Amino acid sequence: MSRIRTKEAAEQAIAVDWTACQGHGLCAELLPEHITLDEWGYPLLDGQPVRRAAVKRARRAAADCPVLALKLTSKPAPYTADS
Repeated sequence: MSRIRTKEAAEQAIAVDWTACQGHGLCAELLPEHITLDEWGYPLLDGQPVRRAAVKRARRAAADCPVLALKLTSKPAPYTADS
C-alpha cells in the first residue's frame, strides 16, 4: 500500500529545548498566540501549527531567545493511505 502526502508543504511548529530554557519569557511576548508562561516563567506551547502569517514572527522569537532554546521546526504533513 502506498502513502501520499495530503498537503504540499510541511507545517511549521514551535519546539523548546528544555535543557537550555531559563524562563526569560521573551518568547511569550513575541508570540502570544502560541506561547503563554507558567507561574515560574517557563513557556507553555499551545501545540498548534504556526500559521503562514505568523512564521516570520516565530522565526524572530526563536532568534531573539537569549539562550536559543526556542526552535521553529517542520512538522511533516500527515500521510493518508490511498485505496
